[in-house]
Amino acid sequence: MSDKIKVASPLVILHGDEMAQVAFEKILDKFVTAPLDIDLVEIDLTAENRLVTNGQAVKDAIDALNRFGVGVKNAGMTVNRAQLDELLAKHPELDPSTLHPLATKSPNGAIRKGIGGNITREDIQFRNLQMERPEWIGRDIEVDTMDEGGIKDSANALSDATGVVKLMFVGASGDPVELHRREVNKGDPWLLATNDLEAVEAWAHRFFQRAIDEQRDIYLGLKDTVIAGYDGVMRAAIEAIYRDHYQAKAESLGLAYHYELIDAQAARIVANPPERALWGVPDNNTGRKLYKLVEQLKRYGIPSRKAQVSISRMSAGGGDQYGSFNAPAEEDGLLKVVVDGEEKHARRVRKGDPILLMSNDHEAIKDWVLQVFRDASRKDKEVYFGLKREYMEYDEVFSTVITDVRHELAKADTPPPSFMIMRPSSQLIKMITDPPRNALYPAQNLDGDIFSDISAALGGSLATASSIIESKNGTMLFEAPHGTAHDLYLKYLESDGKEAHFNSSALIFAVANALETLAEREANPALADYATRLKAALIDTVGDGIITGDLKGKTNDPAGETVVDMHGFLDAVEARLSA
Repeated sequence: MSDKIKVASPLVILHGDEMAQVAFEKILDKFVTAPLDIDLVEIDLTAENRLVTNGQAVKDAIDALNRFGVGVKNAGMTVNRAQLDELLAKHPELDPSTLHPLATKSPNGAIRKGIGGNITREDIQFRNLQMERPEWIGRDIEVDTMDEGGIKDSANALSDATGVVKLMFVGASGDPVELHRREVNKGDPWLLATNDLEAVEAWAHRFFQRAIDEQRDIYLGLKDTVIAGYDGVMRAAIEAIYRDHYQAKAESLGLAYHYELIDAQAARIVANPPERALWGVPDNNTGRKLYKLVEQLKRYGIPSRKAQVSISRMSAGGGDQYGSFNAPAEEDGLLKVVVDGEEKHARRVRKGDPILLMSNDHEAIKDWVLQVFRDASRKDKEVYFGLKREYMEYDEVFSTVITDVRHELAKADTPPPSFMIMRPSSQLIKMITDPPRNALYPAQNLDGDIFSDISAALGGSLATASSIIESKNGTMLFEAPHGTAHDLYLKYLESDGKEAHFNSSALIFAVANALETLAEREANPALADYATRLKAALIDTVGDGIITGDLKGKTNDPAGETVVDMHGFLDAVEARLSA
């Protein structure tokens, strides 16, 4: 008779890419299939399989999660243009013109929308991690962003009818062409943003010339993988200018150039600031937040973190850049937003100008706010919302929903937790510079992505944070907030598997969270005990000073640390679990 713990409910497993996948497979072998009698519903969400199945793998993942209710997702690659070309060359049978967006884009947004889930990220409570605070006071870093265009100068409003938002384009032919349509309900917000490509190029010239004049290392951050038709268009134009006009001069002066996705770059710079840099964030909506944060950090520095930081991301409605229509204009012409047959806005664009249209769902916003209040009440957290209400009707709807939910809860004798509404820039500054509170910081999707990466980096690393996606119907998806660790994977391949460096803490914690949820739902005390012991074994391993290289020097007893590779860490967790 098997001594494995019997689990009645299946667990959905969404596989990913690169070094994260190497670790994930070993975690499943050691901590799931070896000790448990459990059915795993496994789906290959690697970048290659998403491509060859033309996105069907993403649909299968959504179906499985909605059917079985609990899953664990590993990190997967979001391919850039060069990586996509490599995969297409490997699979000549594929016709790029027939590919579904799910085949090439990040699956994360589609999965969250498909299960109606919002994200909460927070620190794993390692008791001995003590991040060495970076020295920020007086640091010579300047943030440069565009003054005009983008979301700052968007057309945004609430739909006054239930119907369809259509984005129309009138070009040289004079005939209106429908670029995109989406359904909206009365009260749903919509927003149209564009950028003048010539203005982006002019900004790029000023930005690179300033870096050379002031002899600063150059950093550029955008979200080109997820918003390829908007941020990707800007990146291509900016980097072409750098290559053609400034790269040789910058290199002759010994100046470094770094491009990175803005969430990862913000985390890296805030946690490990360069000596002297010009940080270009052309998206002014994000750029002004980071400008204000950097100015605050240069003046006051980063205090020690004394409490857990939790961030909730509103993602189920797909209501910001991540769920947008985004593409460059194919020719000069006129853009029109038509809501239920009535023209609401028109503006001129020129060929190549990036276009972004997004909307949100009033009911999804309400579900998110209720989830935020439930989580805060359950864990006795204060809530700090970040909204841009002074010129954004798009954000004003969130404020209205918060008030409505507050009244509904009061009528039901369920008072909401203490909460405050502030600007997103103030929310970010508070989270980083005034953290000694047990607080929850709700943010829209892109802000939440950036803010949570910064917070995780200051807490130790992205591998020391947890990520939980929860839907209204109770579907739960647990994941690690880090990526696939491409650089570590290259070393792993080059060494024929001998160099296996990866912090698997967040993946282990995600697995333990999923098992804990299954235990609660099927009233399985043996499984509940196992999940609790798995978390304790992880926390005790790090507590004993056994750490991977990314945490070296970040415990409260650096002299007592034992740095191990991925295999050594997993073995150490397994030993404590067995004991």
